[in-house]
Amino acid sequence: MKIAIIGATGEVGRMMIRNLVEFGVQIDELDLYASKRSAGTSLYYMDEALKVMELTAAAWDKAYDYVLFSAGSGVAKVQAPEALKACKLAIDNSSAFRKDEGIPLVVPEINGELLKGYRGIVANPNCSTIQMVLPLAVLDKLFGLRKVVVSTYQSVSGSGHKGLATLQAQREGCEDLGDYPAVIDLNLIPQIGAWLDDGYCAEEEKMHSETCKILNNDKIQVCATTVRVPVMYGHSISVYAEFEDKVDLKLAEQKLSQAEAINYSANTFTTPLDLGSSNESHVSRLRHGGDEYSLAFWNVAHNIRLGAATNAVKIMLKHAGYEA
Repeated sequence: MKIAIIGATGEVGRMMIRNLVEFGVQIDELDLYASKRSAGTSLYYMDEALKVMELTAAAWDKAYDYVLFSAGSGVAKVQAPEALKACKLAIDNSSAFRKDEGIPLVVPEINGELLKGYRGIVANPNCSTIQMVLPLAVLDKLFGLRKVVVSTYQSVSGSGHKGLATLQAQREGCEDLGDYPAVIDLNLIPQIGAWLDDGYCAEEEKMHSETCKILNNDKIQVCATTVRVPVMYGHSISVYAEFEDKVDLKLAEQKLSQAEAINYSANTFTTPLDLGSSNESHVSRLRHGGDEYSLAFWNVAHNIRLGAATNAVKIMLKHAGYEA
């Protein structure tokens, strides 16, 4: 395959390269692109040093099988449609196309069938949405999902390298807030993204709309509170869900244990520090909520892997007929 990665020098771009190695993808050509500022950087694929090129219109004079974008909404809106001149599938990690009706929003284990025969732009969902909908999709098929109330505890790497740098600098005594509205070191910030007119913030709205689109049910009610926490990597989520049918806990445990991309723990729990290089959505503390028609559980995943790069690479592999 011939692949291009846009935004290759960022946290997610670098992880995409790493995923290609880990999944054993047979690559004929891999081109790396970034901004003018980052052009000239050398990144390694296997043992080969690849020089990062500046993204210009000339990139689309070449032919690629797949183009992976991790360069932000602004770049994606302009360049992803142009990339289709050079490739059959452009996979975008930003929020630029997630709400577009004609563009699939894909978690391969849930709605990968949307990729069959498809050519065009595919949207990669929000990091916290991906890890949450994997178990919710299993439970929805069993009991009929009606309502979700979720609180997230999202690591600073969700803000990119600058978030990591800000936390580290504050731990060393720097008072610069970076891009955050308040100090993040030894603190929690219950706002991720801009405030909206309804009182929610942008990250919460993403979880609302994307959950319904991925599960193909706009009647599901979603109430999210998203919180930035002083953790380097790994997003944690507390989920409360209500269903149409009574919940059989043993059946739920059985199906979650068997589900693809889910790591279910019955008698322990997972923390961000436990994740390592896991590409799975970790589910634990499964229990009834307020009654037998509800469930609560703890959900943790690596936001740069499953929540971004890994899901994007899996979309590519699913479309190409590979098994990740």
